[in-house]
Amino acid sequence: MPRNAVIGVDIGTSSSKGVLVGLDGALLRSAVREHTAERPGPGRFEMEAGLWWREFTELTRELTAEPDTAVVAVGVSGMGPCVLLTDEDDVPLRPAILYGVDTRSVPQIERLERRLGAREIMARGGSALTTQAAGPKIAWIAEEEPARYARARRLYMPSSWLVRALTGAYVLDHHSASQCTPLYDTAARDWYAPWAAEVAPGIDLPPLRWSGEQAGAVTAEAARETNLPAGIPVTTGTIDAWAEALSVGAQNTGDLMLMYGTTMFLIHTVPEALTSPSLWGTVGALPDTRNLAGGMATSGAVTDWLRDLSGAADHTELLRLAAESGPGANGLLMLPYFSGERTPVMDPEARGVIAGLTLSHTRGDLYRSALEATGFGVRHNIEVIEEAGGDIRRVVAVGGGTRGPLWTQIVSDITGREQELRSTTIGASYGGALLAAGLVGEARIDDWNPVRATVSPRPEHAARYAELYALYRRLYPATAETVHALAALQER
Repeated sequence: MPRNAVIGVDIGTSSSKGVLVGLDGALLRSAVREHTAERPGPGRFEMEAGLWWREFTELTRELTAEPDTAVVAVGVSGMGPCVLLTDEDDVPLRPAILYGVDTRSVPQIERLERRLGAREIMARGGSALTTQAAGPKIAWIAEEEPARYARARRLYMPSSWLVRALTGAYVLDHHSASQCTPLYDTAARDWYAPWAAEVAPGIDLPPLRWSGEQAGAVTAEAARETNLPAGIPVTTGTIDAWAEALSVGAQNTGDLMLMYGTTMFLIHTVPEALTSPSLWGTVGALPDTRNLAGGMATSGAVTDWLRDLSGAADHTELLRLAAESGPGANGLLMLPYFSGERTPVMDPEARGVIAGLTLSHTRGDLYRSALEATGFGVRHNIEVIEEAGGDIRRVVAVGGGTRGPLWTQIVSDITGREQELRSTTIGASYGGALLAAGLVGEARIDDWNPVRATVSPRPEHAARYAELYALYRRLYPATAETVHALAALQER
C-alpha cells in the first residue's frame, strides 16, 4: 500500500528544489533543477515566471515517478520579495524583478521617502525603504515602463505564482506582504490602502493569509501537468528564508536562524515589534510572530565565483585548502559586498574589496577570506540586532553551507556563538513540506527534524578574530568613496 507523503518545493535564486517527505518527517526523495538569474544590466536581476512553473512540474513528476507514495498535500516557498506583475488574465508583463540583489530602484526609494516620509514609512511598515522592498520595484516599472504598467493588474511572488498555477487562487502570505514596504501596515496586518493607491495604482493586491493556511486545492488541469492528485490541499507558502527557519524549528522568541546559501539570511524572532534603520522589521510566517531580519547580498555566491574563477570542479578541494590556510587567511581581509550590501550597511553601491593581497597568497587563502567575510558580516548583523533590542538566546543554522564543518565553525569562532544543527538542513523545501503536513495532521519539528550537533566557538581563535573584525569594520568606511566611484563607472 502506498505511503502517505507531502511535497515541498522552493524556487530559489540559483535552483529549484523539491522534496518528498513522509508524514513522520522522513526525507524520501529529493530533486533539483539548477538555473541562473538574468542580469540585463548592472545591479539588475530578473527571472521569467515560466521557469518557476516548468521546474515545479519537472520536480513533482520526478518525485512521484515511483508508485510507492500517495501525495496528500503540497507546500511551496520561493525567493523574495520579488515583483512579478501580470495583466488581468495572469499573463506576465515582464520578467520578475528579484529581491534586494536587484538595486535598480534607488531613485524610486529617494522619491518615495520624500513624498511619504522616511520615519512614517518605518513606523508603519517596520523597515526603512531599501532595495529589498517590493514597493520601489513596482514604482520603477510604473516610471520606466509605463506602457507595460498600464496593463498591470496583479502582483505575484514565486510562491504565490505556484499557488495560482496549482489552485487558481490569487493569494499572498502576510510575511511576504510585510516585505512589500510601504504597501503593508505591520500593526494592522493588512494592506495600507492610501499608500498602495499611490505606489501601486491599478494593482488589485492579493488577499492575505498566513503561510501554513490552505490556499486552495490542486485543480484537474494542474494535476495533469504535475502528476499530483487533484483535490489535495496547497499551502499559502512564504519567502524561502522564513520556510528555512520553520524547517529547523527557529521560530520561537529568542531564536536566530542563519541561512547559509547563495546569500546569507538572518531571522530573529522577537516578542514585540522592533525597528532599526539597518534591519528589516516584519511579521513572521506564523500568526502572532514578529521578526527582526537581516540579509547579506552575497555569501555562497562569492565562494561560487571563486570556484569558477579558479577552475575548480567543485568546492571540496577549495574547502580543504581553506582549512589549511588557517584563521586569518594569512593576512587577507575581504568585504563581501560583491552585489552591494543589504543589512546592516544598506548600500547598493558598495562593492567587494580584498585587502592585503600579495604574490604569495593562494586559492585557499582567498577562499578562506570569503568564508571569514561571511562570519564578520554575521557578527555585524548580530550586534545591530542586539542594539535594536533583540535578545538572541539560540542560534540555529540551515542551508547548503552547513553540510561541511568548516564554514559553520568559522562563523562560530568569529561570533562567539554556538550554532545548533538539525538532522535535515536541506532548507526551504523541507519547511514547505512541514507546512503541508500541517494541513493534513500534526507535524512537530522536534519529531521531524531533531538536533544532531552543536558547533561551539573555539576560544583559542577569539583574539585573532576580534582583531580582524575591528579591521573589517574600519575597511568599509575607509574604502566607500573609492568603491562608489567605481560603481558609478560600472553603470555607465
